[in-house]
Amino acid sequence: MPVPTTVKSKKVKEGVDQGDGWDEWAQGKALIKPPDQLELTEEELKEEFTKILTANNPHAPQNIARYSFKERSYKPISSVDQMAVHFVLEGNLIHVDSEEARRQRARQDQTDAEPDEEIPENPVLGEEERPDSVEAQIGKKEQKVTNQFNFSERASQTLNNPLRERSCQTEPPPRCNFSATANQWVIYDAYLEELEKQEKNKDKQKTFSAKKEEDKLKKNKMVTETQSDDVTKVVKVVKIFERMVNQNTFDDIAQDFKYFEDASDEFREQEGTLLPLWKFQYDKAKRLSVTALCWNKSYQDLFAVGMGSYDFSKQGHGMLLLYTLKNSTCPEFVYPTSSGIMCLHIHDRLSHLVAVGFYDGCVAVFDLKAEEGGAAQPAFKSTAKAGKHTDPVWQVRWQNDDMDNNHNFYSISSDGRVVSWTLIKNELVFSDVIKLSLEGALPESCGTSFDFHPKIDFLFLVGTEEGKIHKCSKAYSSQFLETYQAHNMAVDAVKWNQFHPKVFLSCSSDWTVKIWDHTIRTPMFTFDLNSAVGDVAWSPYSSTVFAAVTTDGKVHVFDLSINKYEAICQQPVVAKKKTKLTHIEFNPIHPIIVVGDDRGYVTCFKLSPNLRKKPKEKKGQEVPKGPEVEEAKMEKLLSLLREPDYNSV
Repeated sequence: MPVPTTVKSKKVKEGVDQGDGWDEWAQGKALIKPPDQLELTEEELKEEFTKILTANNPHAPQNIARYSFKERSYKPISSVDQMAVHFVLEGNLIHVDSEEARRQRARQDQTDAEPDEEIPENPVLGEEERPDSVEAQIGKKEQKVTNQFNFSERASQTLNNPLRERSCQTEPPPRCNFSATANQWVIYDAYLEELEKQEKNKDKQKTFSAKKEEDKLKKNKMVTETQSDDVTKVVKVVKIFERMVNQNTFDDIAQDFKYFEDASDEFREQEGTLLPLWKFQYDKAKRLSVTALCWNKSYQDLFAVGMGSYDFSKQGHGMLLLYTLKNSTCPEFVYPTSSGIMCLHIHDRLSHLVAVGFYDGCVAVFDLKAEEGGAAQPAFKSTAKAGKHTDPVWQVRWQNDDMDNNHNFYSISSDGRVVSWTLIKNELVFSDVIKLSLEGALPESCGTSFDFHPKIDFLFLVGTEEGKIHKCSKAYSSQFLETYQAHNMAVDAVKWNQFHPKVFLSCSSDWTVKIWDHTIRTPMFTFDLNSAVGDVAWSPYSSTVFAAVTTDGKVHVFDLSINKYEAICQQPVVAKKKTKLTHIEFNPIHPIIVVGDDRGYVTCFKLSPNLRKKPKEKKGQEVPKGPEVEEAKMEKLLSLLREPDYNSV
């Protein structure tokens, strides 16, 4: 390292002998400074900087907090253990100046002071005891000498288990902030509560003796409840046995339902027949008419029957019945009502909800999951305060849930109102969708039927008592999209085709059934059935097949792809001539229909093969299937009837 000139001058002044060659060595060595070195003055160079070394552990945490239950908050810990242990060895060495060392040293001195050899009683002169003799070896004790070159304490040879720290932390107890203002009212209410508590305590003392008697009564009730519980356990088993007995009793009908096909259809060109299967009747509903029919979409063997009366001078009670094909002797559910049922509809997805319309203008919703079974009251029911109709309700239809996922359905009545009902909590909330009006003196028109488009949510049709059909929208409540001069008497039913978006069907008491294209004001097909038509229904398997029932007791089945002029099946299905057929419904899966009459009977029929014909398959070719094929089939028929310059809507 080069020596500065200041140091050299000091040594010269002090007279230090530098030796030969110092000048040559000093001249060849020069002090090299980096270009960015900071230049300091003499005062700055002489300034002293002190550094304090502390015993604090730099790795010890400084932000440890513990929960204080006393103060109910987290508090930082100031005293942290700063000691770090790097090596621990537990040995048997002791300090020289310790008390234990002094005691050991004193004990050793005492042993040294005692005589090592004992003088024998009869010593023999001239004899010396040899160190390797047997007697000398017996008297000596062997001492273990440690190895000076390979020695380690026993304690250092064992492995000490590592120390582990274990701690737990608990969640703080729940707290809540409470604040209140004390005023005269709060103090007054507190005094009243205290008085009520005192009065209750007095009542408890008085009723203590009465409780003993109540306990006795409760024991008696428990006995009866256990008996009823035993009955409820057996109900399900009894139902299964009942169905088994009925299926064995009516085994021939069950076999016909599953396997029978009318072989005589091969010898008929186009006509078909209806095979009678089951007949449903409830003894307590003999004097009531079948006013509504509806199949359950989730359970295809279950259907609902509404019982009431179309004779307005003999109105009375009604009944809601639910039958299954597995048991034709007795309904599965029975709901008696104070007013006659005029219409009903089962929810497509929630199959336990049934909407019902009554003769007195009320609408209600029955829940089949109610615990009390058939004796349960409706879960929802409209009242005079809740916007009920003033005239009989002729039709109800479930719709898609609203924006808040609330279930809703629509109803139409003779008072001219189409009302939307929403199920909110435990009440029905209504809103008027449209009011039917007449041109002339009468302020309102009487609605008799309606149906909603299967694909266009806002579009629906309304049939009136005057024979008109209005095409309406949910978005317009003051006007109609179109009005069709459909029939000369009341429109009993109007139904959209499930496959073709433009086609709908209507029937009336003027003996006619008409098929419409809603873009054209005139009907595409008109059929005269020589009797008042009670109801019509489209088939779920074909866009060109529909059926109708008339008051003379006949069922008419049409297939437009086979015959566009007359029915391919006209069959009377009642035993008595005065019996009138009121309603008809196709099963959504099986090739059967149910027909209701004014005597309270519901009869099930199976369609013969000619009534549900399908295109024949050619060799090597697959017949196309699906709703597009059915729509094209109906469109082909309509294209033959449309004129090039028809009066379109």
